[in-house]
Amino acid sequence: MSRTPRSYCVQVGFLALMMLQPSLEKAQYGPGQGHSIGSVTTQGNLIVLTLDEGVLGKASLFNLDHRTLRFTPDGAGYRVENLPLQWDSDFGPELAGSQATLKNFMFPFSGKNWDSISIGMTGSMTFGQPAGDSGQRGAGNGLREGGISVDRFAELQEAAPRLINTSPAISVFFKPRMSGKRYLKELGDRAIITWSLTEPVGNIQDMTWTPTVNRFQAVLRKDGTIELSYDDVAAKDAIVGVYPMVTGGVEKEIANIAGAEPDGKRAATGANLAIKSLKLTAVDGLLLKATFEMRGPVMGEGDPGMAGIRYRVCLDKKRPAEDCTQEADAGIQWTILGRRSRRDSGGGSRYVAFGTGVLPKVTVDGSTLSIEGTLPEGYKAGDQVFVFAAVETPGTPAVTVDRIQPHALRLAGLQSPSVEFASVNKQDGPFPVVYEAFHYLKPPRAVDLTCSVVKALGDKFDMLAYYSDFRIDNPEAGTSSDGPLGGGPTGGEVTGIGAKQENLANYCTQGRFQWQYIQPVYVGANQMQEYPPDGLKETSTHNVAFYTHQLAERTSNGKIPPYDYAMSQIGHEMGHRWSAFVSAKVNGETIDLGPTHWAMGLEAPVPFPYQRPTEASAMGGGVWQDNFDGTYTQLDDNYYVPATGYSYLDLYLMGLISAAEVPDFFILRNLVPVGHDSNGHPIFKADRTKITIQDVIAVEGPRLPDVDHAQKNFNTGMVMVVEHGKRPSPELIERTGGIREQWMDYWATSTGHRSAMTANP
Repeated sequence: MSRTPRSYCVQVGFLALMMLQPSLEKAQYGPGQGHSIGSVTTQGNLIVLTLDEGVLGKASLFNLDHRTLRFTPDGAGYRVENLPLQWDSDFGPELAGSQATLKNFMFPFSGKNWDSISIGMTGSMTFGQPAGDSGQRGAGNGLREGGISVDRFAELQEAAPRLINTSPAISVFFKPRMSGKRYLKELGDRAIITWSLTEPVGNIQDMTWTPTVNRFQAVLRKDGTIELSYDDVAAKDAIVGVYPMVTGGVEKEIANIAGAEPDGKRAATGANLAIKSLKLTAVDGLLLKATFEMRGPVMGEGDPGMAGIRYRVCLDKKRPAEDCTQEADAGIQWTILGRRSRRDSGGGSRYVAFGTGVLPKVTVDGSTLSIEGTLPEGYKAGDQVFVFAAVETPGTPAVTVDRIQPHALRLAGLQSPSVEFASVNKQDGPFPVVYEAFHYLKPPRAVDLTCSVVKALGDKFDMLAYYSDFRIDNPEAGTSSDGPLGGGPTGGEVTGIGAKQENLANYCTQGRFQWQYIQPVYVGANQMQEYPPDGLKETSTHNVAFYTHQLAERTSNGKIPPYDYAMSQIGHEMGHRWSAFVSAKVNGETIDLGPTHWAMGLEAPVPFPYQRPTEASAMGGGVWQDNFDGTYTQLDDNYYVPATGYSYLDLYLMGLISAAEVPDFFILRNLVPVGHDSNGHPIFKADRTKITIQDVIAVEGPRLPDVDHAQKNFNTGMVMVVEHGKRPSPELIERTGGIREQWMDYWATSTGHRSAMTANP
C-alpha cells in the first residue's frame, strides 16, 4: 500500500490493517501445480498430514551465545574470527531514537567514513540514506525504527541475501518486531552499541506471553574492525552479518550456452519463448548473474500476456535427470514469473523473481531478461556444476516450451557470502559481504499442502486450516491465506465480490475448494493457547488480556472464551475468501473500500457480534459515532483482537444476506486525530462520504449466486502437519481439536445462524 498516513495516530491504525495482509506476494507467486508431499490419515475429526522426508529442509538455529565475532578489514572484504565473549558491561546512555552521531571519529565502512548511524530497534544498523523500497520495507519494521527491514512474512533464509546492496548495513542480530532499549557509548577509538530486547510479546502473532532476554553488542573500531558479541540471547532465529555495498558492476563471463536451433514446434510458441542463449557471469565476485537472451522481444511489464510465463534456470553439482521445472532436484533454482494481480483483468502485470538466494529485481531489455543472486552455502569458486534452463507457459501442469539441456561448467570468480560463523576461521575469505541466516524449518508450499489432503481424502473441503508441532521460518506466529476461490459443492464462480476464481487445478480441486492458510500455525504460538496465562496486566488494546474482564462476563468460568486468538486468525483469514476487495461508485467517483482489508474509516459494524456488544468487522473498518460537528468517535477499531464477527457488507459478499438487508454506510477519509472521549475512545476529524450497497453493485455487479442460491453449508479440514517419522503431540491434538469446536461455534454465531460450518474429514 502506498498511501501516506496523515499523522502518527492514523498510521498506527493503518499499520494494524497492514498486519492482517493475506498472502498476495507471499503465496509463492502463483506457484503452479501442487503435488502430494506426505501421507494423510484421519484421527477422529482431525486430519494428519505426515510430511515426506526432506520437505522442510533443515533448521539452522542461533549458536553464538556467549561468543564474539570479529570482522577485520582485508582489502575490499573482511576476515572473520569466532572468539570467546568480549563484553563491555558499561552500556553508556540509552538512545532516545534510532539516529546516532559519532563525535570522536569517523567509522570507515563500505568505502566511506561515517559519523551518522541509524541504529535499528530490531538489531541492526545502517549508514547514510536508506535505499528505496526494493521490496524490503515491511509494515512492522518501518523506517522510523531505524536499521534494516524486510517484508512482513519474509523467510529469514531468503531475506538474508536480499539485503545485499540495499544500503550499507551491519546486521548484529536482526529479528523483526523485537523491542526494548538501545545504548551507545563512544570512546576515543571505538563506539559500543548495546541492545537489550525482547521478542514480540502477547499479541496474536507472537510466540510468547512474557518478555524474553536478548542482549547483544556491536563494537565499531576506528580502524574499521567490527565486533559482534552475544551475552544472553533467547531468540533462535535472526540474520547476523556485514553488508557493505558492492556495486562496482564488474562482470566476468563464466559461460554462454547456446539454445537449440528452433524447429517447427519451437517456432510456433513465439520468439519471446525460444531461448537463443543463457549467459552466466560473476558480478563483483559476489553475485551470479543469469541472462536469458530470447529469439525475439520479451513482453514488457504491463503486458497482460506475460501472466503465468516462467523462465527458469537451475544449477546443481550432480547431472540432473529432469528438466529445469518446479520439481527439479537442483541446488539452485531461480524463476522469473510473469504475474498479474488477482483483481487486475487488464494491465498491472510485472515480472517477479524467486528462489533461494535470488535478488528481487528482474531486468528486461529488448530480448533479454536478467536476474542476480548469491551462491548458496556449500557452493564455491572452482566447483563443477551443471546448468540447465527452461521456459514454461501456463497449464496444468505447466508446459515446457523450450529448454537448455544440462551443461557442465566450473564456477569462477565467485564465493558464497553465506557461512557458518560457528566454524569460520581467519583463513577463510576475505568476504566482500558475509552473513549467516539462523532460521527454523522451511515452510511447505501452500498448494502442496492442499493437494496432499485433497488427493488423499477427496475434493470435499471448502477451507483448510493447518497446525503443526514444528516452527517454520517466519517472523510471526500467524499465517496469511490464499486459494482458488472455488464455488463449493456445486462448483461455479462467485461473482460480484471483486475477486476472480483462478488456478483450480493448481490446488487439485475440480471446483469446490475455496480458501486456506498458506502455512501451518505452531502449537506453541500464543494463538494456539486455549487461554492467556492468568494474571496478565495489559494496557494494549491489541492484546486479548486487555479485555479479560469484559469477555469473562460472557462465560461461566470467569475466563475469556476459549481460543479467542485462534478465532481471530481463522475468522479473519477465511473471511478473505470474500472480503475485502470491492469498490463503490459515488457521484461518478470510484472509491476503493479496501484494498484487501476494509479501510480504517469504513463504517463496518457487526450485526451478529461474536462476544461484545459493539464490534467492527473481522476484515477491518470500524464502528464510528457521528458527533455531528465534523468529528467522529471510533467505538471499535480496525484490529481483529479480540475476535469479532462479520459486517453487513461482509455477509452480503458471503451470500448470507440480500442487498436489501445491507443498511447504508459511510467511509471517513482524511482522518485527523483530535483527542479522546471520556471512555478513552479516539476522536477524529474526517470527511464523510455516504455509501449504499447499490454503489458497490455499480462497480462490481450483483453478488451471484444471490442470497437465495448461495452456499450456506461449509466444511473446513483441520489438518495437523507433522514431520517425517513423527506423530502429533498430545498438545497438538488437544489444541487443534479445541480450535475445531470453537470454529464451528464462531461461524454459526457470527453469521447469525444463516450458515453452518462443519469440520469433518
